[in-house]
Amino acid sequence: MSEPQSYDRAVFFISDRTGITAEMMGHSLLTQFDALDFEQINLPFIDSEEKAQNAVIRINQAAALYHKKPLVFSTLIKPKVTHLINQSQGIVFDLLNTFIHPLEEELGIHSAYAVGRTHGMGSYATYKMRIDALNFSLNNDDGNTLRNFPEADLILIGVSRCGKTPTCLYLSLQYGILAANYPLIDEDLERSTLPPELEPYRHKLFGLTIAPERLQQIRTERRPDSQYAEYQQCQYEVNAAEKIFRAQQIPWLDTSAVSIEEITVTILQSSGLKRRLHG
Repeated sequence: MSEPQSYDRAVFFISDRTGITAEMMGHSLLTQFDALDFEQINLPFIDSEEKAQNAVIRINQAAALYHKKPLVFSTLIKPKVTHLINQSQGIVFDLLNTFIHPLEEELGIHSAYAVGRTHGMGSYATYKMRIDALNFSLNNDDGNTLRNFPEADLILIGVSRCGKTPTCLYLSLQYGILAANYPLIDEDLERSTLPPELEPYRHKLFGLTIAPERLQQIRTERRPDSQYAEYQQCQYEVNAAEKIFRAQQIPWLDTSAVSIEEITVTILQSSGLKRRLHG
């Protein structure tokens, strides 16, 4: 447990599996209270009464340390485990059961109360689709090969370090999209037109750009004191890439101050691609 003067309050994300859902939903709510600094503790795989008792000890320790009740965001399913957490000195926000009971009433059936449905393997076919999409993005990163471009759902283009790779990986993991990317190099930028090898896939292209100042910062962290990271070089590449996007009518997005989630949704809306992962 960190020193209390570093934070205003402790927050726990508790789950019987990975804790990803509890974290995502809890973080979304806490962003509305950015005047406070929270110590955030993730307690995944709380799937037994013994583990729940240990979690209660940690919650109660945090309550004593901060002299404030910790916030507890829970996606626990097992009633006995949930009951133990509810006996802690925290303020518990039950993110699943709050909605499950009204859903049971409306649907006229009981919940399965099964652990790990959200981020477990679930359907093997869906899980395999996710892994296949991830492997596709890894194998078709940075224009390493073009032979798989016919199978790609989407091909991101842009200058080096503008966010192509992380966007492709997020698209594959979260949506099952077969995403490849191609870096525009000096030769492409000097021609001020699409590389000939991309012409057959024009309908799959989406451009990413970035502010030269932000690009310089990123490149300096990677290769300090290099021409690659000089502001003039960054400015030239960004301007040249955007000129290509406009001239060739390639849809594009500035990633400078946009989250990976927002980039992804914008791309999907523009391209008309749909999420493949539902199981």
